[in-house]
Amino acid sequence: MTEYTLSQWLLFFYIYCFLGWVWESAYVSVCERKLVNRGFLKGPFLPIYGSGAICILVVTIPVRGNIPAMCIVGMVSAAVLEYVTGYVMERLFRVRYWDYTGKFLNINGYICLSSVLCWGMMTLLVVDVIHVRIEHVVMLLSTQMVDLIVLIATPLFTVDFVTSFIAAMRLRDILISKERITEELKKLAEKKEELEAALEKAVAGKGEKAVAGKGDKAKEQIRQELQELYMTAGGMKQRLQIKYAKSIRGLLRRNPTAVSFKHKETFADLKRSMA
Repeated sequence: MTEYTLSQWLLFFYIYCFLGWVWESAYVSVCERKLVNRGFLKGPFLPIYGSGAICILVVTIPVRGNIPAMCIVGMVSAAVLEYVTGYVMERLFRVRYWDYTGKFLNINGYICLSSVLCWGMMTLLVVDVIHVRIEHVVMLLSTQMVDLIVLIATPLFTVDFVTSFIAAMRLRDILISKERITEELKKLAEKKEELEAALEKAVAGKGEKAVAGKGDKAKEQIRQELQELYMTAGGMKQRLQIKYAKSIRGLLRRNPTAVSFKHKETFADLKRSMA
């Protein structure tokens, strides 16, 4: 394989990010029966495919020409990349943006047998067919032209990645906040039930007048706590709808199969509200 400059490597990365986006968007659009701009980013880039392609091109250098070895090496390295990426993203964002749970021979839902085999076939396709043609075109470009393309693409990609990352973090924060508020509401509801039960017991044992004052005070305290919590929840909902709705809605639309096992019900409710 020809030695490439840093700019050429970056250009290859962007090209494969774009090709991966075309493939995923077409596949998901067919499955969803509507046009879907698939991916973590807003623009036509899927970094997992760009990273996977570069990984395949690098790790297969020592075994070029040996088809079984190329297939195995590319398959394993790309599968490890997909697993690690999926694991890190879920731990960071509390959302799984692709999920193979239920698929045959899946490992924690991050990879499965079919995805691993696809990476193996893609290795042969990329190395022996696709990259040969892409390399030919890139090599026809002057160094200055490659540098210019990369100089334009890199800031666009970086801005897109940063804004999408921020949207994912906002989504995580909202899930955590909604979950916390739900838990607080449950605790207050339990506290209210315990108080009412205790008051009924006290009334039966000492008479209503003896405990009425303390009971009213406790009830008022719980009422105020509930009101404050509902106001907090309402404020969070308003902030979501006004400030964050557009970016989060776009992220969810680009990933219609995304799931959150840590905040399953909250995430499902949020998806319905965003729809």
